[in-house]
Amino acid sequence: MPKRRSRTAAFLAAITCLLTLLTPGAAGAAGAAEAHARPGPGPGIPPLTDEHGRALTLRGWNLADKEHRGERALEDITERSLRDMAGKGFDFARLAVFWDDLEPRRGAYSETYLRKIERVLAWAAKYRVRVLIDAHQDVYGPAFGGHRGIPAWATRTDGLPYRQHPDDWFAEYFEPAVQAAFEHLYEDADLRLAQERMWRVLAGRLAGHPAVLGYDLINEPMGRMRPGEDLFTAARRIEATQVTPMYRRLARAIREVDGKHWIFIEPTPAAGEGKPTGLGRVADPKIVYAPHFYNAAMELGRDYDPASGWLEAYEAAVVHYPREQRVPVVVGEWGPLDSSLPNMGRFYEDAIASIGRYASGWASWQWCYGETYCAMDRQGRFRPNKERTARPYAPAVAGTPRAEAYEPGARSYRLTYLPSPGGTSELSLPPDPRGWRVTVTGPARTSGGTVRPGRRGTVFLYATGRAAGPVTVMATAGHAVR
Repeated sequence: MPKRRSRTAAFLAAITCLLTLLTPGAAGAAGAAEAHARPGPGPGIPPLTDEHGRALTLRGWNLADKEHRGERALEDITERSLRDMAGKGFDFARLAVFWDDLEPRRGAYSETYLRKIERVLAWAAKYRVRVLIDAHQDVYGPAFGGHRGIPAWATRTDGLPYRQHPDDWFAEYFEPAVQAAFEHLYEDADLRLAQERMWRVLAGRLAGHPAVLGYDLINEPMGRMRPGEDLFTAARRIEATQVTPMYRRLARAIREVDGKHWIFIEPTPAAGEGKPTGLGRVADPKIVYAPHFYNAAMELGRDYDPASGWLEAYEAAVVHYPREQRVPVVVGEWGPLDSSLPNMGRFYEDAIASIGRYASGWASWQWCYGETYCAMDRQGRFRPNKERTARPYAPAVAGTPRAEAYEPGARSYRLTYLPSPGGTSELSLPPDPRGWRVTVTGPARTSGGTVRPGRRGTVFLYATGRAAGPVTVMATAGHAVR
């Protein structure tokens, strides 16, 4: 069972207070359904694209095994994980890998670990799942309470104190020794070179793998707060002066061995909670902004409050960086601690609609079989309300999306786009006990008009002739031939 991901109450309380001050009088929700969602990212935000120039939409989950290491690393991620995820209609996985497993001793890279990563990627390729390689860290790494991430040999604390918080592990980020370790990672020349070398090894090994979509340079980067700083002031300074230079160095290192794949960059968790990031420009043509999307109160196990204004505040803040830098957005993590609470059905509809207005996709936390954040229960059934993440979408559109609509109650989906001549678009339909019927109007033909009950369907849309005029594709549940 994955480690519970709850965050420190003090950290979340401070963020909640600041967000309340920043959004006085905010009320209402972002829209009860995805019925009138935009067909892609909003104005000024480019779409994520594939090697054919098709606009991509990613829908998926995080894969992370934090409990096993060494010879047992990645043990909890099996072929079943990828098969079940794809079978429910998802095409994207954010795979957590750990530097401490890749390079347990300085300069000694684990061939066994690399092969384990490649085994997961082979399953992903088999089930047509795109994978983002996530250099994950929690509380820096194993030097602090057995967490995962940056190796112990790359940890420098200046002799400052560290105290474990067994019931609230996120609080450990604010321990003086942990904050010192992050500052040394950013500032010490030899540690910079070690991190660059690690990424050259990892990206060089995986550059040619067909399942790889890109690289997430570090999960939830943190840093050292200075006296008198509040959380957001510290976050903006750390992002601007330490995290941005790190991303520039690592992007250059990756480009020495891989010029093809996308590079994903994250703000600090504080910025990801609803305040524009302080990140600067990373001069690379394939950068993706990858914030996380968590609500302070819900991370403590509380219900979603549609009238709080939190979702609107987050959405208003998160678009600043991608609009300014003209980069796509993919939300790397999101999801509530307790999805069974009374308002969680509303939360999933509001959240998916909101993310769809600015992002090219998302990965929810996390695909596992158990409690709390897990997508599935131990019997392999969706946990409460998480089935709402499985819905029709267009993984790839060859052309320009014009309009998209999904009505959850009616299980009816519509996409309109201007096709590129000769292009092939894709429609993904999750399993439905009634099956699906697909109809197309305009200059395109489909690979098939029905999906049988209980089966996941992938429908290909082929532009015909000179592809003049728009194409509209409709998918409706309950009308398939048995």
